[in-house]
Amino acid sequence: MNRALSFVFLLALSAPAFGQTVDSQGAKQLSDDLSRYVGKQAIDKGILKVSLEGDAYKIVFDFKALAGALPDQKLLKFDFAPYALMVRPRSDGSWDVSMDFSQSASFEFSGPEGLQSTAFSIKDGKGSGVYDPGLAAFTSGTSSMAGMTMASKDAKQHMEASTGAGTATIAATKSATGGVDFTTLQKVSSFVEAINFDDPESGLKFPVTVRSPELSVEASGKGVRTKPLLDLLAFAVAHGDEQVLKTNQAQLKSLLLAALPVWERIEGTYGFKDFAVESPIGTFGATKLSTTFGMDGIAQSGTLSYGIKVSDLTVPQQLLPSWGVALLPTDIDLNFGGANIDLDTMARKSIEAFDLDKEPPLSTEFGDKLVADFMAKTPKVVIGHSTVKNKDMEIALEGEMTFPGQAPEMKPDANLTVDVAGFDKVVANLQEAAKSEPEVGQYVPVALMVKGFAKTLPDGRLEWVVNTKADGSVTVNGVMLKPADPAVDDSVDDGDSGDDSGNDDGGAGAKLNP
Repeated sequence: MNRALSFVFLLALSAPAFGQTVDSQGAKQLSDDLSRYVGKQAIDKGILKVSLEGDAYKIVFDFKALAGALPDQKLLKFDFAPYALMVRPRSDGSWDVSMDFSQSASFEFSGPEGLQSTAFSIKDGKGSGVYDPGLAAFTSGTSSMAGMTMASKDAKQHMEASTGAGTATIAATKSATGGVDFTTLQKVSSFVEAINFDDPESGLKFPVTVRSPELSVEASGKGVRTKPLLDLLAFAVAHGDEQVLKTNQAQLKSLLLAALPVWERIEGTYGFKDFAVESPIGTFGATKLSTTFGMDGIAQSGTLSYGIKVSDLTVPQQLLPSWGVALLPTDIDLNFGGANIDLDTMARKSIEAFDLDKEPPLSTEFGDKLVADFMAKTPKVVIGHSTVKNKDMEIALEGEMTFPGQAPEMKPDANLTVDVAGFDKVVANLQEAAKSEPEVGQYVPVALMVKGFAKTLPDGRLEWVVNTKADGSVTVNGVMLKPADPAVDDSVDDGDSGDDSGNDDGGAGAKLNP
């Protein structure tokens, strides 16, 4: 949180004049510049202070002053030291920045579950970097800490977390497409989080401890529109009054359009090494657990991707029947997302049409038409190439789904390709298990029936290409398993007042190459 706050402050730094002298006048100018983005009241109430300190300016954010200024106070206790950073103008128009974000803080408040409390500490937290006002971004920056602890408590849950030493870096350059390209990397050692669920009402008590010797976060972005976003922030601060905002909504629309597409692409990976979850029923673990995320900005044909990867998965074997151990996957790589996502048209039409003098600013009819137009572009749900495997078998799948037709009956049109290596080994394991556990025998004929629909590939893998159409038909490897639903003749009055609308549109669907 402290590092995030420093970034917000620094976004407001304007370019110093060439060879600017650090003096009291410069401190006042910097305070005025910051007030555009945090509001003049924040300066007047001492929430944000700028002072002269040697050859640099000291920017201080007072959390207690902020808490005191918030309406509807429910804080029972608040102990949070002010946060400060030093900024020094450079001759090239950028700023040298340094900060100490070491902190010990705690607060209590009355929440929906009763009294809730949180406390955290950051030991020896330091950071430095170079900030370019022209880009509204750090061109370079590093930070480190010796460790961190955090604890929170409410009526039903206690949580304690800690980490060892951590480091972070960030860098940014001007993007060729406008905006900023950035990369950031953060690593933290000795991550531990203990959660104790203790619900007096249900009697549930379930402690869980998560451990990893290393947690890493990588992120990158292309074409992030930092400057237009800053302009929007300044506009929001200057137009807090509802009537003033309504009067200037033409300017708001212009600023919103200038911020598009917000970014070209952002991507990130969150990963643990030697991940373990300790619980009363045993320990779950993986040598590597990671999630990845990627998203285009507000584009006419945007994509969204999400992935989960697990290596060397282990689970408590007492949770499984003996015959199920051989079927347990040890490595998982799942990838899914979306494509043909036209947010650009939606955003531009909405910006053009909204009117703050009306309630609601966008009519229900407009919203319905917007959704219909969005679905007409056939956005896809995509399953990227994904695998689930162990020493005996590997299952691979990929596919996509669209929703042709008109609302409300937008039935799916889907294609899914499934390849399996080691299928015969799975059947053999089931047959062997059935000798000692007869109930397993019921799965054998099902497995053989499924195999009967498969296509054998040159390398011995079995493959199923499953197609479901919006008309209700289902085929597997070209064999019709279910025909299309009967067409409904809407021209005949059958006396039924219910909804007898039908959709027999076949839907082209997307053809996957096996």
